[in-house]
Amino acid sequence: MTNQPKETLSGEVRKLPMMPIRDMVIFPHMMTPFVVGRESSVRALEEALSGDRKIFLATQHDASVDEPNADDIYQTGTIGNIVQSVKMPDGNIKVLVEGVERARATEINDVDGFFVATVRTGKTQLEQTPQVEQLMQRVHSLFEQYVKLQQSLNYETMAASVRSDEPAKLADTIAANLQLSIEEKQQLLEVFDPETRLARVADVLDVAIEKLNMDRTIQSRVKRQMEKAQKEYYLNEKIKAIQKELGRGEKSEFDELKKKIEAAGMPKDVLDKSLQELKKLEAMPPMSAESTVSRNYLDWLLAVPWKKRSKEIRSIEHAEQILNEDHYGLEKIKERILEFLAVRQLVKNPKGSILCFVGPPGVGKTSLGMSIAKATGRKFVRMSLGGVRDEAEIRGHRRTYIGALPGQIIQSMKKAGTKNPVFMLDEIDKMASDFRGDPASALLEVLDPEQNTSFQDHYLDVEYDLSQVLFVATANVLHTIPGPLQDRMEILRLHGYTEIEKLEIAKQYLVKKQREGTGLTEKQVVFEDDALKQIIRAYTREAGVRNLEREIGNVCRKVARRVVKNGADYTETITAENIGDLLGVAKFRDSQVHEKSEVGLVTGLAWTEMGGTILQTEVQVLDGKGKMTATGQLGDVMQESAQAALSYIRSRAHHLGLAKDFYRNVDIHVHVPEGAIPKDGPSAGITLATGLASALTKIKVRRDIAMTGEITLRGKVLPIGGLKEKLLAAHRAGIFEAILPEENRRDLPDLPELLKTSMQLHFVEEMDQVLQIALESKLPELTEETPEGLAASVLPAEIDISQPRAHQ
Repeated sequence: MTNQPKETLSGEVRKLPMMPIRDMVIFPHMMTPFVVGRESSVRALEEALSGDRKIFLATQHDASVDEPNADDIYQTGTIGNIVQSVKMPDGNIKVLVEGVERARATEINDVDGFFVATVRTGKTQLEQTPQVEQLMQRVHSLFEQYVKLQQSLNYETMAASVRSDEPAKLADTIAANLQLSIEEKQQLLEVFDPETRLARVADVLDVAIEKLNMDRTIQSRVKRQMEKAQKEYYLNEKIKAIQKELGRGEKSEFDELKKKIEAAGMPKDVLDKSLQELKKLEAMPPMSAESTVSRNYLDWLLAVPWKKRSKEIRSIEHAEQILNEDHYGLEKIKERILEFLAVRQLVKNPKGSILCFVGPPGVGKTSLGMSIAKATGRKFVRMSLGGVRDEAEIRGHRRTYIGALPGQIIQSMKKAGTKNPVFMLDEIDKMASDFRGDPASALLEVLDPEQNTSFQDHYLDVEYDLSQVLFVATANVLHTIPGPLQDRMEILRLHGYTEIEKLEIAKQYLVKKQREGTGLTEKQVVFEDDALKQIIRAYTREAGVRNLEREIGNVCRKVARRVVKNGADYTETITAENIGDLLGVAKFRDSQVHEKSEVGLVTGLAWTEMGGTILQTEVQVLDGKGKMTATGQLGDVMQESAQAALSYIRSRAHHLGLAKDFYRNVDIHVHVPEGAIPKDGPSAGITLATGLASALTKIKVRRDIAMTGEITLRGKVLPIGGLKEKLLAAHRAGIFEAILPEENRRDLPDLPELLKTSMQLHFVEEMDQVLQIALESKLPELTEETPEGLAASVLPAEIDISQPRAHQ
């Protein structure tokens, strides 16, 4: 409550209904409309209307108080005359009140749910003395200046409203029209003496005019200082200048931003740039486009983790347990991860590691990255690079572009919230480049431990340390990844699974996952091992287990439907006999071995992104003029292998019992079935040469043997890649004997035990040895006189691990 003026009131004492007013001060001689909604105010209004229509109006200290008591209301108010009252549809009453005279409440009581005030009025008339007339002239003059400077007031209207010869009325009318705070207006209302009030109004006008003149001075000063391109900053500069003149240094959001920047843990150069950007932001008007760009930039700098890091779990035992729980097999991969953790225990600040898991789809590359994060207690973020063509996806856009954002690297770091997450770069082999840049080249800096301590995003334009991030990339193939990028990563190969491994994965992980996903219990559906083997053999043909999981899910959904139909007590056991009823006709035969050996028909082994596969290669010799045709969508390298194989056959024509010019009288057609599928690579060299030799000599090729190897013009057999996948494909197809290059003998330790114990492997160095093994009968040269030194060269160097040969 404000301090009351020390003056004695000698006016009459009256009891009037009282109404508290929010957010306004009503002066005498002032016509004011307002809405009455509070129940107590409505009762006070009804009481006044039932009497002489007089009501005492006093302002609340705090407008937010809904039910004020006597202490919440100013004692000095205005006695008003209710001119008009209209009840509105919502129940509120709209009132028009004319202020009659000011009064002070000496007592306020609550009667029947509304206030009744005992009020005393003061003198309202003032003798017209020369001093009073001079004061009135001064007030008139000052108010005229004020209205001219204050653009929000209409000069003609205001001039007409203050034409009064009564000092009290003049003071009240001007006070009501001044743009003052509620407290300042209340102080004027509490001055009962007209002459004192008139003098106080003159003082207030003096101060207001000085402020308005200062505003004009500041406005012209700022305009002179601003260039044409900076005019949009005018309003904000003006406000700042006013605050500076008045000494009001109010705290704002800029202070909060500054505190956040200083607490973010940024490096010194980044901190300096952030503070500089904040300083620029303060100088901009809040609604300008530049202000939005600058604010977004600061928000991104604050959102990226600069010092926050996950507390890393370095327990090797814990990590080994997690990896074994989540994945079956993959021993070498698990060993490498545990080695990584062991090094981190010994070295305080080890360099970041960049691992690249390469393998066919469905072998668990992505889920392995999630397991690493789980085992080490780090956050996990994933970025898919499949189809990314724009370099800006990695490095972001410059801030000069509309809608610019940081690249996916920085966005993922913000999502992780820590500076040491496990960051998975999925499908790194699926990136492409075009006119928008080469994203693979942009990754060179990200994936180089020597450089990624100062990775620079185009949007942030500051150095960001990625050295504590554990990057894990995944790929199906390596040949589409640029060499420099491969060189920065540690390549870890994930090979396809054997049938035994698939069976264990299905039993331990897939069945449980799909059963829970379809809402079944362990009792409602039971998979026998033979049923899972049948799904693996007859319904899937893959290196991974993705389709296997899909088929198990298919079975679970069919069982779920039967459970809903027959009740919760329904149970079903899935066996090899009834699996066909659920999944339909088998998609693959148990064996893809030819029914019989034929001339010119050879089984080759190939590697694809989906794992290993077998290639049936056919060669037909026709009457012609020496033309060679290759069909089946063979790539350039494979067609060149066919040419090299033919050149080898021509060089060995004498030893094969062929005429030297045999090729002039025949056309040769090489065809690899499944012609819609593109095929390429050099590893079909010995397959093509064997097919040519068989077709030209009319000797059948063994149906139960497969082969892979590159051939030279001299008949040398060169090593190939993807040995495990190729042999697994042969095993799946029911072929248990294979011819391989001698140099691939070193890959034997990496082969699964299943392949070592069930397959007979022949390692050869020359094409002559391949023909000796693959053809059903001996070549003509071996039945006739053998040239000196030839017999030794054609003896096969083979490894026969299982005797007798396994065909099951």
